Amino acid sequence: GGVKFSDVLSYYTHLLTEDGLTISTVENIHNLLHPSFQLAVRDEIIRFNPTDGVLAEIKRKSGKNKGIRHALTLEQQRAFLGYVAESPVFVTWLSFFVFLFGTGCRIGEAVGIRWDDISLDDRVIDINHTVTYYARYDRDSRCSFEVSEPKTVAGYRRIPMVDEVFEVLSEEFEEQKENGFSDLVVDGMKGFVFTNCNGGLHKGATVNKAIERIRTHYNTEELVRAKKEHRDPVIIPHFSCHHIRHTFCTRLCENETNLKAIQEIMGHADIETTMNI
Repeated sequence: GGVKFSDVLSYYTHLLTEDGLTISTVENIHNLLHPSFQLAVRDEIIRFNPTDGVLAEIKRKSGKNKGIRHALTLEQQRAFLGYVAESPVFVTWLSFFVFLFGTGCRIGEAVGIRWDDISLDDRVIDINHTVTYYARYDRDSRCSFEVSEPKTVAGYRRIPMVDEVFEVLSEEFEEQKENGFSDLVVDGMKGFVFTNCNGGLHKGATVNKAIERIRTHYNTEELVRAKKEHRDPVIIPHFSCHHIRHTFCTRLCENETNLKAIQEIMGHADIETTMNI
């Protein structure tokens, strides 16, 4: 328990300045360290997570915001979702991707969403927890999911349901009512909306692999189609589930001028984050 905030700060700084790592590589390292320390806090080995807020501090100091993540254009977004909807292979992903594109949730928030968090009557989604996938090296040394609080206090929020999200969730609910709801329990929580073919929760890495597979298939077919139809193809660039959050934020900014409202829906602790996007 001897690791302090300042230790982590100088370690990250060293990685950037001495070892020449990029901010995104340091971010990846942080994404491994933070949950591990969080686990130690949970097991009461340490009282505070020394990695809390270090990354924000580093970015402020170095003036480097992480490499600009490009949002998808409306045309690319429609092409991606349209392709998933029409594909007999990928259609199983449809409701999950519509949910991501239509709520801008962080991946851990979307993965962990339960029917209890969703009000189809009021058309709101309540974000009150997140699910993280840990590699745990105790007991059975299997990886496992764990429920934790949102990233920051601002992470607790209610997201209004756009029509597309309302439609897929209503269909999903009817279908699960008929074929059975998920009986998976994670940290005492149950009633998860989205599960994979094995009945488990989605992992971020698996979602990104699915995106890549869908994108590759789509682009290959689109090139052939565009050539036949004598038009320019709509090519979908490489993107990950976090780009979907940026895409949602971009669409929100195109249709909403109230920055404070955007900040609240996104669950950004800092208005600067919203403004940067």
